[in-house]
Amino acid sequence: MQSQGQNTEALIRAYYDAFNAGDRPGMLALLSDDVAHDVNQGGRQVGKEAFAQFMAHMDRCYAEQLVDIAIMVDATGTRAAAEFVVKGKYLATDEGLPEAKGQAYDLPAGAFLAVTGGKISRVTTYYNLPEWMRQVGG
Repeated sequence: MQSQGQNTEALIRAYYDAFNAGDRPGMLALLSDDVAHDVNQGGRQVGKEAFAQFMAHMDRCYAEQLVDIAIMVDATGTRAAAEFVVKGKYLATDEGLPEAKGQAYDLPAGAFLAVTGGKISRVTTYYNLPEWMRQVGG
């Protein structure tokens, strides 16, 4: 029998596997309907629809894969953290950012996640925006 922590680790792993596979419906299926998404250097968006719109925007501007993923889960299985490296390509200019010219980047990042009722109910992502800008020539 799996512990709550093992269930949470498997859930978070499935979420990032779906991300890397480009399976946006698969990612959304793992989120609670009222998921809170804290965008790096931005505000909080709430709900699956807002999350889907955010992912569509990201997919338009960036091609990314996450590697070296390490997942840590608290004893209750309700909170988790993930550390990873984002290997990406800047495809289309994002508003307020440098011009996209297909620049590659390799950026350490992390996320904090909450789990409620077997679904991801919060995703808070952090990365070093000035380092990303340096890598893309901004």
